[in-house]
Amino acid sequence: METLHRQELANLLARPELRRLLEVFNGRTEETRVVGGAVRNALLGRPVTEVDCATTMLPDAIMGRAKEAGFKAVPTGIEHGTITVIVDGEPFEITTLREDVETDGRHAVVHFGRDFVRDARRRDFTINAMSLGLDGQLYDYTGGEADLAARRVRFIGDAHTRIREDYLRIMRFFRFHAEYAQGAPDPEGLAASGAERQGLAILSKERIRHELLKLLVAKRAEETIRILADHGFLTELLGGAAEFGRFGRVAADDRDSPVAIWRLAALAVGVEEDAERLRDQLRLSNDEHRKLAAYAELLSLLKTWSLPVDTAAIRRLVADHEPEALGIALAATAREPSPVVHEDAREALARYRSGTESVPVFPLRGADLIEGGVPKGPKIGEMLARARQAWLAEGCRTDEVYARDLLRRVLEQL
Repeated sequence: METLHRQELANLLARPELRRLLEVFNGRTEETRVVGGAVRNALLGRPVTEVDCATTMLPDAIMGRAKEAGFKAVPTGIEHGTITVIVDGEPFEITTLREDVETDGRHAVVHFGRDFVRDARRRDFTINAMSLGLDGQLYDYTGGEADLAARRVRFIGDAHTRIREDYLRIMRFFRFHAEYAQGAPDPEGLAASGAERQGLAILSKERIRHELLKLLVAKRAEETIRILADHGFLTELLGGAAEFGRFGRVAADDRDSPVAIWRLAALAVGVEEDAERLRDQLRLSNDEHRKLAAYAELLSLLKTWSLPVDTAAIRRLVADHEPEALGIALAATAREPSPVVHEDAREALARYRSGTESVPVFPLRGADLIEGGVPKGPKIGEMLARARQAWLAEGCRTDEVYARDLLRRVLEQL
C-alpha cells in the first residue's frame, strides 16, 4: 500500500492564487472544488502543475463572477462548460458540473448539473474522480483514495460502459496504469479493453498518437508496452513490429528526461520505411517524422560501420547528424555486435549533447568560391559537396588556417 500525503492537500489549498480563486467562486449558494489530477497528484506527493476545478455555476455566471473579482476569464471551452480564469498570471480551468446524456464512443452530449456525485461517476477512473473543497475536505464517491493507496487503476462502475462512452479510455487505461499503478493491470479493466478494442478504429489518429506518446514516457512504460504487446494491441497501434530490447536500452539511458518521439523511434523504427509508416499511422508532425527518419538513417550507418567508433568518428558523425539522434541510436544499439563504441567516444558525444563542446561547422560557403573566381551555378554546389567530404575525412577542423588551405585546394581543382 502506498502512503498518501494528506498534508499536501492543505499545501495545495494554501497556494495564494488558488485560495483567491476558490474564495471568489464559493458562496452565494454556489460551490467550487479542485478536481481530478491535482487532487490525485497531491495525495501522491507529486508535483501539481495544473489545477482544474468543477463548479455548480453555469458558464455565464463563471464569466460574470470572474469579471466582478477583477480576474481575466477566457471561454476556452464554453460549449462544454469550461472557462479559463487567470489569477495573478496563473490559469485555472473551471468547468460546470456535467451529466452525460448521450455518447457515441468519441463525443458526449452533456447537460450541465449541480450534483458533484453524478459528475464524479461520469469520469473514467476512480483515482481521477476525487474532489477537494475550500475547507480542505476530500470528497471520494468512487473509492479513488483506496485505489490510489493500492496503486491500482480501476474504471468507475462497469468498465465496458465507461469504455463505450469514449473508446480512447482504452488507451488511457494503459497510460494511467503505466504512470500510477503497480503490479498487473486491473483484471476487469483489462478484459473490457480487450473486448471493446474494435472501438479504437473510430478514433482519430491524432487522439491515439497523443495518448501513446504520453504512455511511452510514463514511469512503467517498458512493462506496459509488453502488456500491450501480449494482448495484441501494440502491433495494431504501430502498424508494424516492435524492438523491445532497443526500447528498454533507450528508456534506461533517458530515464531522467525521457523524450516521447525518441522512445517511439527506439520502439518502432528499424528502417526509413518505418518512419514513413508511423507518420501516416499516428499523424505525426513534420518535425516528429524528421526525427524518426534521422534515427533510421543513423541506424543504417552505424550497423555498417566497420571500425570502432572513436572520438574522431563521433566528431564526424555530429557534423552530419543531430547529436541527440546519434545519442539515441547509440543507446539503442548499445548491446548489439555493431557498432563497437569506445568509452571516450561516448564521453565526447555527451559533451556535444550538453553543449559543452561545439558541433563542428563546415567552414566554406558558396560565397567563398564565388569570391575565388568560380562562376555562379550548379558547379558551386558540386565543389562544396566534394570539399565537405574532404573536410569530414580530415577531422572536421574549423580553424582559419585549415579553411584557407581547403579553399585553396578546391580552387586548384577548378
